[in-house]
Amino acid sequence: MPKSLNPFALIAERWQPSAKFVERAALATVVMAVVIVVTGGAVRLTDSGLGCSTWPTCTPQSLTPTKAMGLHGIIEFSNRMLTDVLCVVVGVAIIAARARTPWRRGLTKLAWAQFWLVMSNAVLGGIVVLTGLNPYTVGAHFLSATALLTVALLMWQRSREGDGPVRDLVVRPVRQLSWLLVTAAGLLIVVGTLVTGAGPHAGDAHTVHRIPVDWREITQLHVDFVYVVIGLTVALWFVLRAVGGPTAARRRVVELFAVLMSQGVVGYVQYFTHLPELVVGIHMLGSCLVWIAVLRVALSLRERPYQAGAAEIPAQDPAVPAAV
Repeated sequence: MPKSLNPFALIAERWQPSAKFVERAALATVVMAVVIVVTGGAVRLTDSGLGCSTWPTCTPQSLTPTKAMGLHGIIEFSNRMLTDVLCVVVGVAIIAARARTPWRRGLTKLAWAQFWLVMSNAVLGGIVVLTGLNPYTVGAHFLSATALLTVALLMWQRSREGDGPVRDLVVRPVRQLSWLLVTAAGLLIVVGTLVTGAGPHAGDAHTVHRIPVDWREITQLHVDFVYVVIGLTVALWFVLRAVGGPTAARRRVVELFAVLMSQGVVGYVQYFTHLPELVVGIHMLGSCLVWIAVLRVALSLRERPYQAGAAEIPAQDPAVPAAV
């Protein structure tokens, strides 16, 4: 595609966002990724999962909810509209990353990856409705949103560092311990998703199929993974002190521990109070914060230095699909 016909190249010729603007745009995608998880949880916890009976329209005859559908239709449709807001925020991040000079191809790819994740998760959300809130598709919908949060956080991190080769700030065994922590936290989220799929909050007041396991037994497995994650967090803190690890990394570990403790309190409260909707919603927010804190710990143990002249805009700008 000739450069003159590429809208992103045309914008880059007329607008030069600052590095701070790109960073803030990336941070906005992180915030919106968390918001979409929490509001999606609100849809399920208010039994509004089938507030709109079909997809992509709300009813076979109407794009928007009708008066007869009541509050459930409004809640479900509002969550769908938040996806449009998310698309706008991601779109701003894409344009800002592309328009910034020098052009950072890796940053732009991360922005485009978010766009495709949003589109695929929107389709998956439609499948959730069309399958009558099948718990496996609901779980996949949540995990896809977590993947979006992961990419958004990576873009935010990259917006605050250079494009040089990754350089470890600690010895390799410590880095391996941090990735073991990330893996355990990832499994914790997956098992938590299974708890949700087997638990009482199905997303609709009528009978909805659940994962055929005892949710209390799965909850115990979930708690076991919590202890594993906490143990690895404490171990990493002591290891970082022993090897003289970066102060910033140790601070990230302390932040993670604080988030884990808070999330643990919420988890026990929701269990012993028989899963009240508000507390479950707070727990979903906490799961996002735990994942963010875990990733920040791992990312704090490496750096990417700036390289002068390493990221220059090529003479021939590629077509948009190639930049994805």
